[in-house]
Amino acid sequence: MFLYLLKRISILLVTLWGITILTFGILHLAPGGPLSPLTEFNPKITPEFREKLVKMYGLDKPLHIQYLNWLKGILRFDFGRSFALDQRPVWDKIKERLPITLLINSISLFLILLVSIPMGVFSAVRAGSKLDRFFTIFTFFGYAMPSFWLALLLMMFFGVKLQLLPISGLHSIVGYDQMNFWQKLWDWTKHLLCPLFVATFGGIAGFSRYLRNSLIEVLHADYITYARAKGLPERVVLYKHALRNALLPVITLLGLSLPGLIGGSVIFETIFGIPGLGQLMWQAVMSRDYPVIMANLLLVSFLTLLGNFLADLGYALADPRIRIGEKR
Repeated sequence: MFLYLLKRISILLVTLWGITILTFGILHLAPGGPLSPLTEFNPKITPEFREKLVKMYGLDKPLHIQYLNWLKGILRFDFGRSFALDQRPVWDKIKERLPITLLINSISLFLILLVSIPMGVFSAVRAGSKLDRFFTIFTFFGYAMPSFWLALLLMMFFGVKLQLLPISGLHSIVGYDQMNFWQKLWDWTKHLLCPLFVATFGGIAGFSRYLRNSLIEVLHADYITYARAKGLPERVVLYKHALRNALLPVITLLGLSLPGLIGGSVIFETIFGIPGLGQLMWQAVMSRDYPVIMANLLLVSFLTLLGNFLADLGYALADPRIRIGEKR
């Protein structure tokens, strides 16, 4: 098992290094430059001052030197300074927004698993029933509906027409500081209901459908027939023998959902005005803030590779044949 983990970690680090080279090069091949929004649309910026900015940020050096300097900073956990007017350290910007994004997506992932696993198990056991057909329609509806359109519908219906829920921000602006703990908790809950629904709706459809199809295939396997022939209770056959193997595709989806903690947050954080990491990424792209973009891409890439690593680890724990195959 140790050699298996060591091999996966080595692959993760080498792949991450390759991703940084590609993303850094492609980002700097984009038309214009990182200082274009700051200098080209401001008539007060003189060519001399622009040259000073270029030298200050090290943009006058060759591209490979810029990459090496950036990589040295990353190894020291220094992501540089933002190209925005505030010129704050990039890590400070990420650090103040990361907890919000992680909180929303962690709750969303918990709700997805809480709903989709029982839904998928029931649909597999009662395949072809009326409720299974209803769940099937629900999953297709969840796949087909764009998240941004769903967010706008929720804002229009619950926020504008019924005026039951707020449509932007994390909490109320007026009177929030005078609230007690429970009032603040309820205020946060009202602001997060719509974003959580948008983040959860499509995930429930995907997870439940994958689990249903996987469990149906497992329930027709020979070892399940043998377990039933031995007289084992159906509950033991289903949850102890069948469900464990059927969860392998779900483990893959869980691993791939880690980068969605940031990438998937761009849409609903921008629409609902939530000051999270997704909104920061969108603002950085619009303003060509290269240090912030690279830091976010590095974080998303790391989460993607970490998700694959955890999926491989979950495979090895769920299926001993994988560990045996690695030893050979």
